[in-house]
Amino acid sequence: MSTIAVPAAQTSFNADGFAAFLDSRDEPEWLREWRERAFKHFENAAWPSSHDEEWMRTDIRLFKLNQFRMAERAPQISLENTGLLRKSVDLAGHTVAMSGHLVEESVDAELQKQGVLFGSLDRFVRERSDLLEAIFARGIVNPTYDKFASLNAAFWHGGTLLYVPKGVRIERPLHSLTGLEHGGVDVGKILVVLDQGAEATFLSETVSTADDVAGLHCGSIEILVGPGAKLRYVNLQNWGSGVWHFAHQKALVDREGRLQWTIGALGSRLSKVNQHVALVGADAEAQVNGVMFTQGRQHLSYSTHQHHEAPYCRSDLLYKAALQDKSRTVWRGMIKVDRDAQRTDAYQRNDNLMLSADARADSIPGLEIEADDVRCTHGSTSGRVDDGQIFYAMSRGYTRKEAVRMIVSGFFQQVFDRITIDSVRDALSESISQRVQDIA
Repeated sequence: MSTIAVPAAQTSFNADGFAAFLDSRDEPEWLREWRERAFKHFENAAWPSSHDEEWMRTDIRLFKLNQFRMAERAPQISLENTGLLRKSVDLAGHTVAMSGHLVEESVDAELQKQGVLFGSLDRFVRERSDLLEAIFARGIVNPTYDKFASLNAAFWHGGTLLYVPKGVRIERPLHSLTGLEHGGVDVGKILVVLDQGAEATFLSETVSTADDVAGLHCGSIEILVGPGAKLRYVNLQNWGSGVWHFAHQKALVDREGRLQWTIGALGSRLSKVNQHVALVGADAEAQVNGVMFTQGRQHLSYSTHQHHEAPYCRSDLLYKAALQDKSRTVWRGMIKVDRDAQRTDAYQRNDNLMLSADARADSIPGLEIEADDVRCTHGSTSGRVDDGQIFYAMSRGYTRKEAVRMIVSGFFQQVFDRITIDSVRDALSESISQRVQDIA
């Protein structure tokens, strides 16, 4: 894939850059005020440090924000043949963004007739300001949670919106692809809103123009699942090996709503992601699946939070990670049950497969329970590949590398079995298989 230089016109993440950014935006006043509040917090907030519990295992001292600037227009780079999730899938709509600028969007005309909104969030905040103002007011992702949340809230652009009206069921998946070129910056936002009784499947993924691309992504994903609505959301992170990846992701699931949220984390130099699911209505349900594969000196840190705010809700989280070379993963999980969330049923589990003696996986599960009629459990395992399994497979004619690939595939199978979209399951499995090396 050919690349070109980043455009000369760029925006810095400082007061002058923010003022210029705001002046370049044709947005309603409520959004300008939202951005200004977020930027004020960004300026005043301290950078995370090793003294913070959430960051003590993730070192970002080598990250320098002043080295990155937002391009004011998209570079002329095609992403036509990239992306794993959209292959062999009949899509109802798709968007493509490059370095924080939406360059392509489409949606079936029939869905538009039913009131479905899918495409540029930049455009919809102008065209449907009344709808979006009410959604933003809910503050799904807290814009003052930390410096990175404030950075995204102040500077986001090139985002994607999916809004499904009451009772509308979308049969085919919708897809969002976000790309970065070398040195690129993406400060995107994905907003998914399903009204009462609606159903949809959303596939979102990130790619770089080459495996060794460096850059910055500071993003957010915000999800609202209305009463009785059902959403399947798949998010695949496949940045280049030099990308700094920071993200806040949160879903609110209302009464009798159903959410299946699957993440795949394969790329980036360093990732620090907060994934939060809040069950805010009675009898809501969330299943959260995570697949992580690391190599080289990658560092992936994922903090998950299952927050039960209402009674009779269920949450089930399963994260699996396989690590090779000198890579490292950090998983911090928390199940929080509020006082009124009686009859909660919550489970979380993290399993790690070490493919190298130099890899490291930290698992920190946690429970915070204020109700007295609940069932909450958690578990975590870490271990190396069984040499006996490798020997057995090799004795049946497989090479050592083929044997290791089979074992890794089997390790992830429990998560793959939860994925009901065949093409997504196959794409994740094949991508991981290609990364597996021999075990020394």
